[in-house]
Amino acid sequence: MSTQRISVPAAATGAPKQSGHRDWILRYSTLGVLILMFIGFSIFVDRFLTPFNLANIFQQIAILTIVGAGLTFGFAAKEIDLSVGYTVGLAGILVPFLLIQGWPLAGAILVGLVAGLAVGLINGLLVTKVGIPSLIATLAMGSVLFGVNFLVTGGRAIYGGLPQSFLDLGQGRILEIPNLAFFMLGFALIAWFVMERTVFGRYLYAVGGNQKAAELSGVRISFYRVASLTIVSLFAAIAGVLLAARLGSGQPNVGERYLLDGLATVFIGMTMFRPGTATIAGTFCGALFIGVINNGLNLVGMDTYVQNIIKGLIIIVAVAIVSRSTKLHLL
Repeated sequence: MSTQRISVPAAATGAPKQSGHRDWILRYSTLGVLILMFIGFSIFVDRFLTPFNLANIFQQIAILTIVGAGLTFGFAAKEIDLSVGYTVGLAGILVPFLLIQGWPLAGAILVGLVAGLAVGLINGLLVTKVGIPSLIATLAMGSVLFGVNFLVTGGRAIYGGLPQSFLDLGQGRILEIPNLAFFMLGFALIAWFVMERTVFGRYLYAVGGNQKAAELSGVRISFYRVASLTIVSLFAAIAGVLLAARLGSGQPNVGERYLLDGLATVFIGMTMFRPGTATIAGTFCGALFIGVINNGLNLVGMDTYVQNIIKGLIIIVAVAIVSRSTKLHLL
């Protein structure tokens, strides 16, 4: 059967059809909570609704959104990458390391991105050729990358001697809007287009929805599983490069926090628009959800550990909503 004729039914995405008010509530309740939080912080926190702070929120969620967009590709194919934070760290130390060795900016960035691609490809081959579940394969890969990151740096941060052209990627502004915000929107739009408007994205959802049905329709299952994990790592590498540019240094453990936060953006996003299905629009709103919470709580002086408690509870609630409202099984 020709692979160009496959259609992906709604059930293939893991989200059964709902009806009436229940469908509307499932789609937009989380978005409504985000809007209410935004209004609440705007009213009760003086510095929240200012142009500078709003730009700051977009700068704060830029890296997270890019990581989350990559993870969305993996979730669409029902693959979870637990090495994503360490891939952020790998690219984030490789590029500064090469730059201080005298490499040109384009060459150093290319090496960082190729390293991310290599990690994703290895993850994909471990899953499809060796038969290791993605959860285990990427968990082990994360341990390997953790060691590599500290081996390259000797456990020390890489800073000093970085070209201004590199720093401008993460620290510059255009019309007072952070460059990171433009990168975030650009990569999010690219990811959205690929996922929602191309055959590749349609097949990715088909693989995640029902591998057997997709295979009978002529879809190359292994290819799309490998591709999904490779894209996850590529986006993580892009995020790592931009993070290093923003910090002005390469730090071996700086990417670890993006695993939990990245997963949170996807889980939260799966509660809206198409409940139970990972979408780029949902992931972006999930990142904005976390960004608004973090920013608002910072402005009121809330301790970081309290913010971590709140984010953990949000993930529990998001996964509970997805599990109870759909038949999707993530693992």
